[in-house]
Amino acid sequence: MTYSKAIDNTLRKTKANISRFNGLFPHVSEGGKYSLNANEDWTNGFWSGILWLSYEYSNDNVFKVAAQETVDSFRNRWENNIVLDMHDIGFLYTPSSLAQWKIEEKEDAKELTIAAADKLMQRYRPNLKIFQAWGPKDDPDNGGRIIIDCLMNMPLLFWASKETGNQKYKEAATQFVDIARKFLIRGDNSSYHTFYFDQKTGDAVKGATAQGYQNGSTWSRGQSWAIYGFALAYYYTKDSSYLETSIKTAQYFVKQLPENYIAPWDFDAPTNSDTKPDSSACAIAVCGMHELSNLLTSDHPEKGFLDSSIHHIMAALIKECETQDNEQGLLDHGSYSVQENISPDDFVIWGDYFYLEALMRLEKKHRGYWTV
Repeated sequence: MTYSKAIDNTLRKTKANISRFNGLFPHVSEGGKYSLNANEDWTNGFWSGILWLSYEYSNDNVFKVAAQETVDSFRNRWENNIVLDMHDIGFLYTPSSLAQWKIEEKEDAKELTIAAADKLMQRYRPNLKIFQAWGPKDDPDNGGRIIIDCLMNMPLLFWASKETGNQKYKEAATQFVDIARKFLIRGDNSSYHTFYFDQKTGDAVKGATAQGYQNGSTWSRGQSWAIYGFALAYYYTKDSSYLETSIKTAQYFVKQLPENYIAPWDFDAPTNSDTKPDSSACAIAVCGMHELSNLLTSDHPEKGFLDSSIHHIMAALIKECETQDNEQGLLDHGSYSVQENISPDDFVIWGDYFYLEALMRLEKKHRGYWTV
């Protein structure tokens, strides 16, 4: 199947979902249908991003109006401070209000996105040079804890510095990326999901996991966040160490893939007939590797490896994971939390978003909404 045909399939399903969801936001599937919420989860920005991508591809105002309505919802969420004490602010506002700013250049969208960056800065702990992932400030268990997912929230801060001229956002983001590179990436270029620091001294305590198989294993979606997050950090800073880390985490990811190119939920989980896949990890990795490939010179020795890997993985996603015409999701066989048995082999909204972003990258050379 061609990439354009695959995009057409996503647009048809997305248009049907606009009516199905009726102003609510999809999260993960339950019994073949998306669970919906009133914009109060960490994943809600991805639905907005799907709508904006769909509009940019099709120029169909049905998608545009629905996307604008989601940004209105995000403005209400910010004004009323609805579940915003979290590190996932970039996941919420980059594919929604920042996308609107990039597409329509509406000043209120830019202002909302800068306000979102300010909200994210409230999670910054300057004594530790980290963005605290979970829990309130000084939380005894999580006050010094970071997670690898947060790398994808840093582009919001890099953008805010470029837009406002205030370097505080970039400085904080760069400090976090440095810490993440040093402590979340292991010597073999695999990754921890989370890492703990002593809140008083800043000393490293331990690496751990929340959604992976075990503390020393490599959660595949976390590895894909590393590929994309470090590539984007290089894009904004031109720090060559970030480029090197993105390349090496991509090499690790691809080398761990099974013959069908669909990542298991954790690269160290026991391999058997019950091992759950995570197509969302593959979709994220493709976007990250595509961004990375764009940043490399044409004669870079790893460019051919990246480009070949991208097309092998995308072919597998289209063949093995594209949903049926009547389904709500775009990409099947994603996993949310296998250990908790929460949507362990289903469609998940971030998988849908990054699948469409990957298709748009390959078909239209679209760069997503994470760069300027």
